[in-house]
Amino acid sequence: MVCDVLRGYPFPTAPPVDPFAKIRVDDCGKTKGCFRYGKPGCNAETCDYFLSYRRIGADVEFELSADTDGWVAVGFSSDKKMGGDDVMACVHDDNGRVRIQHFYNVGQWAKEIQRNPARDEEGVFENNRVTCRFKRPVYVPREETIVDLHLSWYYLFAWGPAIQGSITRHDIDSPPVSERVVSIYKYEDIFMPSAAYQTFSSPFCLLLIVALTFYLLMGTP
Repeated sequence: MVCDVLRGYPFPTAPPVDPFAKIRVDDCGKTKGCFRYGKPGCNAETCDYFLSYRRIGADVEFELSADTDGWVAVGFSSDKKMGGDDVMACVHDDNGRVRIQHFYNVGQWAKEIQRNPARDEEGVFENNRVTCRFKRPVYVPREETIVDLHLSWYYLFAWGPAIQGSITRHDIDSPPVSERVVSIYKYEDIFMPSAAYQTFSSPFCLLLIVALTFYLLMGTP
């Protein structure tokens, strides 16, 4: 009789894992700083590359997302060139997980560093995008491979494929870089058009447009 009663009720199951909370872009420039690279008007789900940062107590929370099935990263640099940079990368592995890894750029080569300042790590691979969220301390004891985020740095933005969970060369030859040094104490919403949307911003193209306009207005002889 007891068994018959139990058949009518499902056994309890483990609670579901909390889903990855969607990145909010309406907070950009207000309660967090953002960088968007791609099509004008893009957001964290449609930009080629997206990054946000905000201070939370003694930590900085970063959110990264890119149109890739491999990895997405941000580097903290004293200049706009690759080499001698502290890098945080979110890497999609063969098991479907997204792991947060710490690298240091030695010239053009990213060397993985075992000391990883990331905590409260989250990551997901959905819709052919790698997206992640993590915190790292604003300040760490002096360490060559981990910069002090109290200071301002150029931010290097990169993404690309991964092979068996290991990062390979970034997708574009000249990945975008912040135009100026970034301070975690200043929140801005900065958009950088990708190459496909930079065509008419070059001096040559602007000159060509002016010349064609003048030609059309004046008419042909």
